[in-house]
Amino acid sequence: MELIDRVAHRLKLRDLRVLDAVAKSKSMRRAANQLHVTQPAVSKMISELEHMLGVRLFDRSRQGIEPTPYGLALLKSGVAIFDDLRQGLREVEFLSDPASGEVRIAASEPMAAGVLPAIVGCLFKRYPRISIYMAQTPIAVLEHRTPQYRDLRDRNVDLILGPIVRPYIEDDLTMEHLFDEKSVVAAGVRSHWARSRKLKLADLIDEPWCMPPPDTLVGSRFIEAFRASGLDVPRRKVVSGSIQLYLGLLATERFLTIVPDSLLRFSGERFGIKALPINLSVPPRPIGLVTLKNRTMGPGARLFAQTAREVTKTLGKQR
Repeated sequence: MELIDRVAHRLKLRDLRVLDAVAKSKSMRRAANQLHVTQPAVSKMISELEHMLGVRLFDRSRQGIEPTPYGLALLKSGVAIFDDLRQGLREVEFLSDPASGEVRIAASEPMAAGVLPAIVGCLFKRYPRISIYMAQTPIAVLEHRTPQYRDLRDRNVDLILGPIVRPYIEDDLTMEHLFDEKSVVAAGVRSHWARSRKLKLADLIDEPWCMPPPDTLVGSRFIEAFRASGLDVPRRKVVSGSIQLYLGLLATERFLTIVPDSLLRFSGERFGIKALPINLSVPPRPIGLVTLKNRTMGPGARLFAQTAREVTKTLGKQR
């Protein structure tokens, strides 16, 4: 009997769950506690798997139990199998009730504060029983790419909404461009700058600013905007990656910052902030959806993607 036939005949979903629990806990005992079975039962399942496959799945060390390359390969397949099963069950649920569904997304903080509420609001209006699980992904994580994409590869999320970092070389991922995001200078709506009809960046260089950390891509774009106007970075500044902090400081009517245009267009009135009439000499940044290639998206994720296209088409696609 060939290996695939032998495994297909004997392998159970529970075996893969045990394998995953042991790998994550690095302990047969802890895995047994999590699964509410005895430790000998877990050891027996792992031993039978190794015997069936003819390879060692785990190595023991002082740090605990670690999967071998064979174990890692089987774990990766197990993640895909359970994800396919989950997506199939979602499809069945959706077909029985088209107004329901589930989607898991990751989004950067500016997206969560700006365009995402508009997408979710539109989606819930059409499908009131849909469920959305959102993980906030810091901009810095998006820019370093590997932590961001790990959520997709581990199938913890269905898609990611946020900046697309180029060059785009990940061949197991798919990128869908939605719009190009301009950067704008923003101030509180009641600040004296908000009444200005004509301003230059140089007019504001001595004012207090909120800016991202300079060692991030967003921070480097902030610096680029000032240097393109022949200016140094403002001396009076609060350095943080938190949009919530920016909004709180802008509300004091003393601070300025640079934010994505979509945040102002969708949430500027709600947050009490306004774009100032300053043209920044930095290129727009592509925003889009990132998904795992060759992975069938569940119905909820498909509905989210379609709604995102409809909501963001008003922003245009400046090339």
